[in-house]
Amino acid sequence: MPHTAPIAVAAPAPVLPVRWQPDRTMPSPKWPLPGMPQALLRGFKGACPSCGKSHIFNGYLRVVKECTNCGAPLGSIRADDVPPYATIFVVGHIVVPLMLVLEKTEAPPLWVHTVLWVPLTLVLTLGLLRPIKGAVVGLMFQLGMLGAQPESLGGDA
Repeated sequence: MPHTAPIAVAAPAPVLPVRWQPDRTMPSPKWPLPGMPQALLRGFKGACPSCGKSHIFNGYLRVVKECTNCGAPLGSIRADDVPPYATIFVVGHIVVPLMLVLEKTEAPPLWVHTVLWVPLTLVLTLGLLRPIKGAVVGLMFQLGMLGAQPESLGGDA
């Protein structure tokens, strides 16, 4: 029996675990993305938070589907309950101190309070709700808080 030299077999290299890393690169949007103060101010004024050239509302509080100038998907932003809460907060901080000052200094009858503060509260609430909603939409737009697009959900909306 012929004698053969042993074959040197290299030990297999240790296999290191491969960790999956998600792709965290953000695709750049097709519309301009302003800074935070500019987006808030444009939304407060009722203009598109992206370009500032088009309107943001189609009616009193309904947000347009997309900007007619830059194509930003404004209709996918869901402001929901934030504008009413912020409006109540602001109006309450205006009306309540004034009411307390009047009561402390003059102590008028209840009907004077009713005639004065109910209309003032209504006017302030209705006057500030739209600008505050625009600012919230501008904030959410700048933060990239866009909702699901209707076509990605399989709908025609």
